[in-house]
Amino acid sequence: MISRDELLEDLKQRINRITDEVRDFEKMNDAMLRHKPAGDGWNVLECIEHLRYYSNFYLPEISKRISTAPPAPEARDFRPGWLGDYFAKMMLPGEKSKKISTFKSMNPAGKKLDRQVLQAFLQQQQITSDLLEEAMKIDLNKTRASISIAPWMTLRLGDVFRVVIYHNERHIVQAQNVISSLARVKTA
Repeated sequence: MISRDELLEDLKQRINRITDEVRDFEKMNDAMLRHKPAGDGWNVLECIEHLRYYSNFYLPEISKRISTAPPAPEARDFRPGWLGDYFAKMMLPGEKSKKISTFKSMNPAGKKLDRQVLQAFLQQQQITSDLLEEAMKIDLNKTRASISIAPWMTLRLGDVFRVVIYHNERHIVQAQNVISSLARVKTA
């Protein structure tokens, strides 16, 4: 259990780090952004486009749920649901991260992408940050939102925020690893 305010503040900080990293990607040349790692991995632009696909589902869904939620101005504790907590932890990047196959509709591999993907993603991060602000006024336990893999299924809004933002972090780390692999190739 964590207070609503602490959870939302943690998620805002994560968005700030994600935003900073994507701004660093904007400073890179096109060759770096399009560099494909060995195997069937995504380049930086594909990693970001994948996140945009999911944000295209989640941002309107979250916005709709917040707009219809009853106000809960006093701070309440957030208690993750068992399934939402499982999904959120599964998304966290780290040593224990398992590779997860993506749905074909969410796979950007082979798409003709340019650096506009980065700017569009940064705009989505601003919207996510704004939604976190709005969520300060509602109960994250009682407000539920659909998830992309099964829109008929709902999770607590706090868990949905965690899934989305942890998923973003996961693929930012993936993009950073692509850049690191390029640096290793150049020094070898």
